[in-house]
Amino acid sequence: MTRVLLADDQMLVRAGFAALLDAQPDIEVVGEASDGAQALSLVRELTPDAVLMDIRMPVMDGLEATRRITEDAALSEVKVVILTTFELDEYVFEAIRAGASGFLVKDTEPEELVRAVRAVVDGDALLSPGVTRRLIAEFAARSKEPSAAAGLERLTEREREVMALVGIGLSNEEIARRLVVSPLTAKTHVSRTMVKLGARDRAQLVVLAYESGLVRPGWLG
Repeated sequence: MTRVLLADDQMLVRAGFAALLDAQPDIEVVGEASDGAQALSLVRELTPDAVLMDIRMPVMDGLEATRRITEDAALSEVKVVILTTFELDEYVFEAIRAGASGFLVKDTEPEELVRAVRAVVDGDALLSPGVTRRLIAEFAARSKEPSAAAGLERLTEREREVMALVGIGLSNEEIARRLVVSPLTAKTHVSRTMVKLGARDRAQLVVLAYESGLVRPGWLG
């Protein structure tokens, strides 16, 4: 059973999401929060599998709540999905960098919301290739020289290749086709790369891929 916490200051938004998710046989909404501080407290108390986190909330915003969750080693298995009104919300970039596993637009289709919750708990980042490219472009605008502290020297040549493909938003199946390997092999390479670099998930690999200079804006592999 996938346990989900909802954090949004709009009661109707929470009610709609709760009704949809609770109707699924494999998903349970275990708590609701109306601000970031309450969300953080409930996450520490309930340790859900996933948090659907709005950014603009009173007391503590969702960005700070996300940062505190992802920095807490005791909550390392909790996945945060940012809820936003606009796909290119200026705070989405900061949320991904803070450790969020992806984001969803609030008016997403019901079946897409359910699929997304399942996907992020399974370790997939909620970043389409198009969105990934825009995020990387944002990194380019905000960052300067690539960081040498990314730890790429710990990776094999194949793992670097896989990380670059994750960086442009490819799924395990797409990586497998590109490299002519099985999806299981591709998944194993991704998992090993995350472990070696201490990345929480694929979204963090996207961050590291750009910040290390492994992926450049406009690069499509």
